Amino acid sequence: MASTSAAVSNFVQSLVAIATSLVNSVLSVLQAVLALGEELLGGVLRLVEAFITFGTDLFGSVLGFVAAHFVVILLLGGGYYWYTNTQSGRRTARKLK
Repeated sequence: MASTSAAVSNFVQSLVAIATSLVNSVLSVLQAVLALGEELLGGVLRLVEAFITFGTDLFGSVLGFVAAHFVVILLLGGGYYWYTNTQSGRRTARKLK
């Protein structure tokens, strides 16, 4: 009988070890996903910071003032060009005869 109880004890210990390993694996994957999210968010924030720094450095002087207006005109012109090209197939106004 001692060998049967020892075998059952070893079996239960093995099941507990498997369950513990499974829980540790799931927690490790969760930790890796959270670390990925943290790094991704940090990278996006660093990128936004770099763009803001670039903008303030570029447009911080009188020459920058002129350059800023030039960039705004380019953006508005590009937006108008894009809008008119995307709306070209959707004419709603009827031509008068």
